[in-house]
Amino acid sequence: MSARNELPHVVVVGGGFGGLAVIKALAKAPVRITLVERRVYNTFQPLLYQVATGGLNPGDVTYWLRGLRLKQKNLRVLHEHLVGIDHDARTIRLANDEQISFDHLVLANGVTVNFFDTPGAKENAFGMYSRSQALKIRDQLFIRLEHSAFTPETDDGLRVVVVGGGATGVEVAGALAELRTAGLAPAYPEIHGDAFEITVVQRGTDLLKGFHPSLREYAAKELRHRGVKLHLGAGVAEVQPDAVVLTDGTRIHADLTVWSAGVGPHPEVDDWDLPRRKGGRIAVGPDLQVEGRPGVFAIGDIAETPDWLPQLAQPAIQGGQQVARNILALLEGRATEPLHYYDKGTMAVIGRRAAVAEITLPVTSKKLRLTAGLAWLVWLFVHIMSLIGPRNRVTTLAGLVTRYGFPFHRRPIPIVGDVPTIRPSKPEPPA
Repeated sequence: MSARNELPHVVVVGGGFGGLAVIKALAKAPVRITLVERRVYNTFQPLLYQVATGGLNPGDVTYWLRGLRLKQKNLRVLHEHLVGIDHDARTIRLANDEQISFDHLVLANGVTVNFFDTPGAKENAFGMYSRSQALKIRDQLFIRLEHSAFTPETDDGLRVVVVGGGATGVEVAGALAELRTAGLAPAYPEIHGDAFEITVVQRGTDLLKGFHPSLREYAAKELRHRGVKLHLGAGVAEVQPDAVVLTDGTRIHADLTVWSAGVGPHPEVDDWDLPRRKGGRIAVGPDLQVEGRPGVFAIGDIAETPDWLPQLAQPAIQGGQQVARNILALLEGRATEPLHYYDKGTMAVIGRRAAVAEITLPVTSKKLRLTAGLAWLVWLFVHIMSLIGPRNRVTTLAGLVTRYGFPFHRRPIPIVGDVPTIRPSKPEPPA
Protein backbone atom coordinates (compact mmCIF):
# COMPACT_ATOMS: atom_id res chain seq x y z
CA MET A 1 0.00 0.00 0.00
CA SER A 2 1.38 3.40 -0.95
CA ALA A 3 2.07 6.06 1.67
CA ARG A 4 -0.68 8.14 0.14
CA ASN A 5 -3.27 5.42 0.68
CA GLU A 6 -2.20 5.13 4.33
CA LEU A 7 -3.21 8.73 4.96
CA PRO A 8 -6.53 9.33 6.77
CA HIS A 9 -9.40 9.47 4.30
CA VAL A 10 -11.83 12.40 4.43
CA VAL A 11 -14.93 12.02 2.25
CA VAL A 12 -16.85 15.22 1.47
CA VAL A 13 -20.32 14.87 -0.01
CA GLY A 14 -21.37 18.01 -1.88
CA GLY A 15 -19.40 20.62 -3.80
CA GLY A 16 -21.22 23.74 -2.62
CA PHE A 17 -20.04 26.53 -0.31
CA GLY A 18 -19.56 24.26 2.70
CA GLY A 19 -17.95 21.34 0.92
CA LEU A 20 -15.42 23.52 -0.90
CA ALA A 21 -14.58 25.34 2.35
CA VAL A 22 -13.65 21.99 3.94
CA ILE A 23 -11.60 20.91 0.93
CA LYS A 24 -9.64 24.15 0.66
CA ALA A 25 -8.93 24.27 4.40
CA LEU A 26 -7.44 20.77 4.20
CA ALA A 27 -5.32 21.48 1.12
CA LYS A 28 -2.02 21.13 3.02
CA ALA A 29 -3.21 18.64 5.62
CA PRO A 30 -1.82 15.07 5.80
CA VAL A 31 -5.05 13.57 4.50
CA ARG A 32 -6.49 12.32 1.24
CA ILE A 33 -9.83 13.80 0.24
CA THR A 34 -12.60 12.41 -1.94
CA LEU A 35 -15.31 14.80 -3.10
CA VAL A 36 -18.58 13.11 -4.07
CA GLU A 37 -20.84 15.41 -6.10
CA ARG A 38 -23.83 14.61 -8.30
CA ARG A 39 -22.83 17.36 -10.74
CA VAL A 40 -19.47 17.98 -12.37
CA TYR A 41 -19.59 21.65 -11.43
CA ASN A 42 -20.06 23.96 -8.48
CA THR A 43 -23.01 26.36 -8.77
CA PHE A 44 -22.95 29.88 -7.34
CA GLN A 45 -26.60 29.80 -6.31
CA PRO A 46 -26.96 33.46 -5.24
CA LEU A 47 -26.83 34.46 -8.90
CA LEU A 48 -28.98 31.72 -10.42
CA TYR A 49 -31.88 34.14 -10.76
CA GLN A 50 -29.73 36.18 -13.17
CA VAL A 51 -29.45 33.09 -15.37
CA ALA A 52 -33.21 32.54 -15.10
CA THR A 53 -33.93 36.09 -16.28
CA GLY A 54 -31.39 36.21 -19.12
CA GLY A 55 -28.79 38.37 -17.37
CA LEU A 56 -25.95 35.85 -17.19
CA ASN A 57 -24.79 32.75 -18.99
CA PRO A 58 -24.99 29.53 -16.95
CA GLY A 59 -21.23 29.14 -17.32
CA ASP A 60 -20.72 32.44 -15.51
CA VAL A 61 -22.05 30.99 -12.25
CA THR A 62 -20.63 27.46 -12.47
CA TYR A 63 -17.11 26.13 -11.99
CA TRP A 64 -15.69 22.77 -13.11
CA LEU A 65 -14.93 20.91 -9.89
CA ARG A 66 -12.03 18.92 -11.32
CA GLY A 67 -10.34 22.28 -11.84
CA LEU A 68 -9.70 22.31 -8.09
CA ARG A 69 -7.06 19.60 -8.59
CA LEU A 70 -4.84 22.05 -10.44
CA LYS A 71 -3.84 23.47 -7.07
CA GLN A 72 -4.80 20.65 -4.72
CA LYS A 73 -3.20 17.27 -5.35
CA ASN A 74 -4.66 15.52 -2.29
CA LEU A 75 -8.14 15.75 -3.81
CA ARG A 76 -10.07 13.15 -5.82
CA VAL A 77 -13.37 14.15 -7.46
CA LEU A 78 -16.12 11.56 -7.97
CA HIS A 79 -19.17 12.42 -10.07
CA GLU A 80 -21.71 10.21 -8.32
CA HIS A 81 -24.69 10.09 -5.93
CA LEU A 82 -24.50 9.02 -2.31
CA VAL A 83 -27.29 6.54 -1.60
CA GLY A 84 -26.35 4.91 1.70
CA ILE A 85 -24.09 5.05 4.76
CA ASP A 86 -22.90 2.07 6.82
CA HIS A 87 -21.92 3.75 10.06
CA ASP A 88 -20.56 0.59 11.69
CA ALA A 89 -18.30 -0.28 8.76
CA ARG A 90 -17.58 3.43 8.14
CA THR A 91 -18.31 3.17 4.44
CA ILE A 92 -20.60 4.94 2.01
CA ARG A 93 -22.39 3.39 -0.94
CA LEU A 94 -22.76 5.25 -4.23
CA ALA A 95 -25.44 4.87 -6.89
CA ASN A 96 -23.07 2.76 -8.98
CA ASP A 97 -22.76 0.34 -5.98
CA GLU A 98 -19.18 1.45 -5.29
CA GLN A 99 -18.24 1.25 -1.60
CA ILE A 100 -15.90 3.90 -0.21
CA SER A 101 -14.42 3.68 3.28
CA PHE A 102 -13.85 6.82 5.31
CA ASP A 103 -12.13 7.97 8.46
CA HIS A 104 -14.11 11.19 8.50
CA LEU A 105 -17.28 11.98 6.56
CA VAL A 106 -18.58 15.48 5.84
CA LEU A 107 -22.15 15.84 4.58
CA ALA A 108 -22.50 19.12 2.71
CA ASN A 109 -24.90 18.06 -0.02
CA GLY A 110 -27.27 20.99 0.38
CA VAL A 111 -31.01 20.92 -0.08
CA THR A 112 -33.59 21.18 -2.83
CA VAL A 113 -36.87 22.97 -3.51
CA ASN A 114 -39.56 22.37 -0.89
CA PHE A 115 -43.13 22.71 -2.16
CA PHE A 116 -44.55 21.94 1.31
CA ASP A 117 -47.02 19.46 -0.23
CA THR A 118 -48.91 22.35 -1.83
CA PRO A 119 -51.39 20.87 -4.34
CA GLY A 120 -50.18 21.35 -7.91
CA ALA A 121 -46.96 23.11 -6.96
CA LYS A 122 -44.57 20.35 -7.99
CA GLU A 123 -46.35 19.91 -11.32
CA ASN A 124 -47.00 23.54 -12.23
CA ALA A 125 -44.39 25.71 -10.48
CA PHE A 126 -40.72 26.12 -11.34
CA GLY A 127 -38.15 25.86 -8.56
CA MET A 128 -34.80 27.60 -8.87
CA TYR A 129 -32.17 25.74 -6.90
CA SER A 130 -30.06 24.35 -9.76
CA ARG A 131 -28.69 25.47 -13.09
CA SER A 132 -31.10 23.27 -15.04
CA GLN A 133 -34.07 24.73 -13.15
CA ALA A 134 -32.91 28.28 -13.87
CA LEU A 135 -32.60 27.47 -17.57
CA LYS A 136 -36.12 26.01 -17.63
CA ILE A 137 -37.47 29.27 -16.21
CA ARG A 138 -35.54 31.30 -18.76
CA ASP A 139 -36.76 29.21 -21.67
CA GLN A 140 -40.38 29.25 -20.50
CA LEU A 141 -40.19 33.01 -20.05
CA PHE A 142 -39.10 33.64 -23.62
CA ILE A 143 -41.42 31.02 -25.08
CA ARG A 144 -44.29 32.87 -23.49
CA LEU A 145 -42.99 36.26 -24.67
CA GLU A 146 -42.73 35.00 -28.25
CA HIS A 147 -46.25 33.62 -28.03
CA SER A 148 -47.61 36.94 -26.75
CA ALA A 149 -45.84 38.86 -29.51
CA PHE A 150 -47.14 36.52 -32.21
CA THR A 151 -50.76 36.62 -31.03
CA PRO A 152 -51.27 40.17 -29.66
CA GLU A 153 -54.94 40.23 -30.65
CA THR A 154 -55.96 37.12 -28.72
CA ASP A 155 -53.27 36.87 -26.05
CA ASP A 156 -53.58 38.69 -22.73
CA GLY A 157 -49.83 39.02 -22.24
CA LEU A 158 -47.49 37.42 -19.76
CA ARG A 159 -48.34 37.00 -16.10
CA VAL A 160 -45.52 35.86 -13.80
CA VAL A 161 -46.15 34.98 -10.14
CA VAL A 162 -43.18 34.71 -7.78
CA VAL A 163 -44.03 32.70 -4.66
CA GLY A 164 -41.96 33.77 -1.67
CA GLY A 165 -40.90 37.21 -0.48
CA GLY A 166 -37.44 36.36 0.80
CA ALA A 167 -34.20 37.48 -0.80
CA THR A 168 -34.54 35.11 -3.77
CA GLY A 169 -38.14 36.12 -4.49
CA VAL A 170 -37.34 39.82 -4.28
CA GLU A 171 -34.31 39.44 -6.55
CA VAL A 172 -36.24 37.39 -9.12
CA ALA A 173 -39.07 39.94 -9.22
CA GLY A 174 -36.65 42.84 -9.47
CA ALA A 175 -34.70 41.22 -12.30
CA LEU A 176 -37.91 40.47 -14.20
CA ALA A 177 -39.02 44.09 -13.78
CA GLU A 178 -35.63 45.29 -15.03
CA LEU A 179 -35.91 43.00 -18.05
CA ARG A 180 -39.42 44.22 -18.83
CA THR A 181 -38.71 47.92 -18.40
CA ALA A 182 -35.34 48.26 -20.07
CA GLY A 183 -34.97 45.31 -22.39
CA LEU A 184 -38.28 44.27 -23.85
CA ALA A 185 -40.06 47.46 -24.92
CA PRO A 186 -38.01 47.95 -28.12
CA ALA A 187 -37.70 44.21 -28.78
CA TYR A 188 -41.41 43.43 -28.33
CA PRO A 189 -43.41 46.44 -29.49
CA GLU A 190 -46.42 44.11 -29.84
CA ILE A 191 -46.55 43.66 -26.05
CA HIS A 192 -47.78 46.63 -24.08
CA GLY A 193 -46.04 47.33 -20.78
CA ASP A 194 -49.02 46.42 -18.65
CA ALA A 195 -49.33 43.10 -20.48
CA PHE A 196 -46.18 41.82 -18.71
CA GLU A 197 -47.29 41.56 -15.11
CA ILE A 198 -45.16 40.46 -12.16
CA THR A 199 -46.69 39.58 -8.78
CA VAL A 200 -44.92 38.54 -5.57
CA VAL A 201 -46.96 36.38 -3.18
CA GLN A 202 -45.79 36.27 0.43
CA ARG A 203 -47.51 34.47 3.30
CA GLY A 204 -46.23 37.00 5.83
CA THR A 205 -47.07 40.68 5.88
CA ASP A 206 -43.50 41.79 5.04
CA LEU A 207 -40.87 41.07 2.45
CA LEU A 208 -37.33 40.11 3.49
CA LYS A 209 -38.32 38.86 6.93
CA GLY A 210 -34.73 38.59 8.18
CA PHE A 211 -33.92 42.23 7.43
CA HIS A 212 -34.48 45.38 9.49
CA PRO A 213 -38.00 46.87 9.07
CA SER A 214 -36.63 49.97 7.33
CA LEU A 215 -34.97 47.79 4.69
CA ARG A 216 -38.14 45.76 4.22
CA GLU A 217 -40.10 48.94 3.59
CA TYR A 218 -37.48 50.18 1.13
CA ALA A 219 -37.57 46.89 -0.81
CA ALA A 220 -41.37 46.93 -1.03
CA LYS A 221 -41.36 50.56 -2.15
CA GLU A 222 -38.75 49.92 -4.85
CA LEU A 223 -40.56 46.88 -6.21
CA ARG A 224 -43.83 48.77 -6.41
CA HIS A 225 -42.02 51.66 -8.11
CA ARG A 226 -40.85 49.15 -10.73
CA GLY A 227 -44.40 47.98 -11.34
CA VAL A 228 -44.26 44.77 -9.32
CA LYS A 229 -47.51 43.87 -7.56
CA LEU A 230 -47.23 42.62 -3.97
CA HIS A 231 -49.82 40.28 -2.47
CA LEU A 232 -48.89 39.96 1.20
CA GLY A 233 -50.52 38.16 4.09
CA ALA A 234 -51.77 35.06 2.27
CA GLY A 235 -50.08 31.79 1.41
CA VAL A 236 -50.53 29.55 -1.60
CA ALA A 237 -53.35 27.00 -1.35
CA GLU A 238 -52.93 25.54 -4.84
CA VAL A 239 -50.90 26.03 -8.00
CA GLN A 240 -52.86 25.45 -11.20
CA PRO A 241 -51.47 25.32 -14.76
CA ASP A 242 -52.66 28.88 -15.38
CA ALA A 243 -53.17 30.35 -11.90
CA VAL A 244 -52.13 30.51 -8.28
CA VAL A 245 -54.91 30.17 -5.71
CA LEU A 246 -54.22 31.79 -2.33
CA THR A 247 -55.40 30.88 1.15
CA ASP A 248 -57.57 34.01 1.24
CA GLY A 249 -59.46 32.82 -1.85
CA THR A 250 -57.72 35.11 -4.34
CA ARG A 251 -56.99 33.57 -7.73
CA ILE A 252 -54.07 35.14 -9.61
CA HIS A 253 -53.63 34.33 -13.30
CA ALA A 254 -50.15 32.91 -13.90
CA ASP A 255 -48.51 31.91 -17.15
CA LEU A 256 -45.31 31.21 -15.24
CA THR A 257 -45.04 30.46 -11.52
CA VAL A 258 -41.59 30.70 -9.90
CA TRP A 259 -41.35 28.98 -6.51
CA SER A 260 -38.87 30.54 -4.09
CA ALA A 261 -40.75 29.88 -0.85
CA GLY A 262 -38.46 27.37 0.80
CA VAL A 263 -36.06 24.45 0.62
CA GLY A 264 -35.80 21.00 2.17
CA PRO A 265 -33.48 17.96 2.26
CA HIS A 266 -33.13 15.63 -0.71
CA PRO A 267 -35.31 12.50 -0.33
CA GLU A 268 -32.30 10.15 -0.17
CA VAL A 269 -31.25 11.63 3.19
CA ASP A 270 -34.06 9.56 4.73
CA ASP A 271 -32.00 6.42 4.05
CA TRP A 272 -28.79 7.59 5.73
CA ASP A 273 -29.75 6.65 9.32
CA LEU A 274 -29.10 10.10 10.77
CA PRO A 275 -30.86 12.06 13.52
CA ARG A 276 -33.05 14.84 12.16
CA ARG A 277 -34.55 18.04 13.48
CA LYS A 278 -37.50 20.16 12.45
CA GLY A 279 -37.75 20.46 8.70
CA GLY A 280 -35.67 17.34 8.15
CA ARG A 281 -32.27 18.95 8.68
CA ILE A 282 -29.53 16.74 10.16
CA ALA A 283 -29.03 17.27 13.89
CA VAL A 284 -25.46 18.29 14.74
CA GLY A 285 -23.73 19.37 17.92
CA PRO A 286 -21.87 22.63 18.54
CA ASP A 287 -18.74 21.17 16.89
CA LEU A 288 -20.84 20.18 13.82
CA GLN A 289 -20.51 16.43 14.40
CA VAL A 290 -23.73 14.57 13.79
CA GLU A 291 -25.34 13.60 17.08
CA GLY A 292 -24.40 10.02 17.95
CA ARG A 293 -22.15 9.65 14.90
CA PRO A 294 -18.53 10.44 15.85
CA GLY A 295 -16.36 11.41 12.91
CA VAL A 296 -19.39 12.28 10.78
CA PHE A 297 -20.02 16.00 10.24
CA ALA A 298 -22.81 17.93 8.53
CA ILE A 299 -22.66 21.57 7.44
CA GLY A 300 -24.56 24.14 5.42
CA ASP A 301 -28.23 24.02 4.53
CA ILE A 302 -28.57 20.32 5.35
CA ALA A 303 -27.44 20.73 8.98
CA GLU A 304 -29.06 22.30 12.01
CA THR A 305 -26.98 23.33 15.01
CA PRO A 306 -28.42 23.69 18.52
CA ASP A 307 -28.51 27.49 18.15
CA TRP A 308 -29.87 27.30 14.56
CA LEU A 309 -28.05 29.05 11.73
CA PRO A 310 -29.67 30.56 8.62
CA GLN A 311 -29.44 28.69 5.32
CA LEU A 312 -27.02 31.11 3.73
CA ALA A 313 -23.52 30.96 2.25
CA GLN A 314 -21.61 32.30 5.26
CA PRO A 315 -22.78 29.69 7.79
CA ALA A 316 -21.82 26.99 5.27
CA ILE A 317 -18.37 28.50 4.61
CA GLN A 318 -17.56 29.13 8.26
CA GLY A 319 -18.94 25.71 9.16
CA GLY A 320 -16.73 24.07 6.56
CA GLN A 321 -13.64 25.83 7.89
CA GLN A 322 -14.48 24.76 11.44
CA VAL A 323 -15.03 21.16 10.39
CA ALA A 324 -11.58 21.14 8.76
CA ARG A 325 -10.05 22.39 12.01
CA ASN A 326 -11.94 19.75 14.00
CA ILE A 327 -10.84 16.96 11.69
CA LEU A 328 -7.22 18.03 12.20
CA ALA A 329 -7.84 18.16 15.95
CA LEU A 330 -9.17 14.60 15.96
CA LEU A 331 -6.19 13.39 13.92
CA GLU A 332 -3.83 14.99 16.43
CA GLY A 333 -5.70 13.65 19.46
CA ARG A 334 -7.08 17.03 20.51
CA ALA A 335 -10.64 17.94 21.45
CA THR A 336 -12.93 19.44 18.86
CA GLU A 337 -14.18 23.01 19.23
CA PRO A 338 -17.61 24.53 18.62
CA LEU A 339 -18.38 26.79 15.70
CA HIS A 340 -18.45 30.44 16.71
CA TYR A 341 -20.45 31.89 13.85
CA TYR A 342 -19.76 35.48 12.89
CA ASP A 343 -22.70 37.06 11.11
CA LYS A 344 -21.16 39.25 8.42
CA GLY A 345 -24.58 40.46 7.27
CA THR A 346 -27.03 39.90 4.46
CA MET A 347 -27.97 41.69 1.27
CA ALA A 348 -30.36 41.57 -1.67
CA VAL A 349 -30.48 43.44 -4.97
CA ILE A 350 -33.75 44.82 -6.31
CA GLY A 351 -32.68 46.44 -9.56
CA ARG A 352 -30.50 49.15 -11.04
CA ARG A 353 -29.19 51.39 -8.25
CA ALA A 354 -31.45 49.61 -5.77
CA ALA A 355 -30.40 47.08 -3.15
CA VAL A 356 -30.48 46.52 0.60
CA ALA A 357 -27.59 45.44 2.80
CA GLU A 358 -27.02 44.83 6.49
CA ILE A 359 -23.31 44.63 7.26
CA THR A 360 -21.92 43.71 10.67
CA LEU A 361 -19.17 46.10 11.70
CA PRO A 362 -16.02 44.54 13.20
CA VAL A 363 -15.36 44.86 16.93
CA THR A 364 -18.63 46.66 17.74
CA SER A 365 -20.86 44.07 15.98
CA LYS A 366 -23.25 46.91 15.15
CA LYS A 367 -25.26 46.70 11.94
CA LEU A 368 -24.58 49.12 9.10
CA ARG A 369 -27.71 49.40 6.97
CA LEU A 370 -27.35 50.50 3.36
CA THR A 371 -29.82 51.07 0.55
CA ALA A 372 -29.90 52.33 -3.05
CA GLY A 373 -26.70 52.67 -5.11
CA LEU A 374 -24.20 52.19 -2.29
CA ALA A 375 -25.82 48.92 -1.24
CA TRP A 376 -25.82 47.84 -4.88
CA LEU A 377 -22.06 48.45 -5.18
CA VAL A 378 -21.40 46.49 -1.99
CA TRP A 379 -23.59 43.67 -3.27
CA LEU A 380 -21.73 43.65 -6.60
CA PHE A 381 -18.29 43.56 -4.95
CA VAL A 382 -19.20 40.75 -2.52
CA HIS A 383 -20.75 38.55 -5.20
CA ILE A 384 -17.97 39.04 -7.72
CA MET A 385 -15.25 38.25 -5.16
CA SER A 386 -17.15 35.19 -3.94
CA LEU A 387 -17.09 33.52 -7.36
CA ILE A 388 -14.53 30.80 -8.06
CA GLY A 389 -11.99 31.50 -10.76
CA PRO A 390 -10.89 34.70 -12.55
CA ARG A 391 -12.83 33.95 -15.74
CA ASN A 392 -16.11 33.70 -13.87
CA ARG A 393 -15.40 36.96 -12.04
CA VAL A 394 -14.65 38.84 -15.25
CA THR A 395 -17.58 37.51 -17.27
CA THR A 396 -20.06 37.95 -14.42
CA LEU A 397 -18.89 41.49 -13.78
CA ALA A 398 -19.32 42.30 -17.48
CA GLY A 399 -22.80 40.76 -17.51
CA LEU A 400 -24.02 42.61 -14.43
CA VAL A 401 -22.56 45.95 -15.50
CA THR A 402 -24.18 45.53 -18.91
CA ARG A 403 -27.54 44.79 -17.29
CA TYR A 404 -27.49 47.46 -14.59
CA GLY A 405 -24.71 49.96 -15.34
CA PHE A 406 -25.16 53.39 -16.89
CA PRO A 407 -25.64 53.81 -19.85
CA PHE A 408 -25.68 50.11 -20.83
CA HIS A 409 -28.97 49.39 -19.09
CA ARG A 410 -30.81 51.31 -21.81
CA ARG A 411 -29.91 48.69 -24.43
CA PRO A 412 -29.52 45.35 -22.63
CA ILE A 413 -29.64 42.21 -24.72
CA PRO A 414 -30.91 39.26 -22.70
CA ILE A 415 -29.28 35.86 -23.01
CA VAL A 416 -31.75 33.35 -24.45
CA GLY A 417 -31.80 29.68 -25.35
CA ASP A 418 -33.74 27.61 -27.84
CA VAL A 419 -37.32 28.79 -28.32
CA PRO A 420 -39.59 26.76 -30.60
CA THR A 421 -41.26 28.51 -33.51
CA ILE A 422 -44.68 29.88 -32.62
CA ARG A 423 -47.26 29.05 -35.28
CA PRO A 424 -51.00 29.65 -35.33
CA SER A 425 -53.16 26.62 -34.77
CA LYS A 426 -54.85 25.32 -37.90
CA PRO A 427 -58.62 25.85 -38.07
CA GLU A 428 -60.79 22.82 -37.68
CA PRO A 429 -62.11 21.47 -41.01
CA PRO A 430 -65.85 22.02 -41.55
CA ALA A 431 -68.07 19.16 -40.43
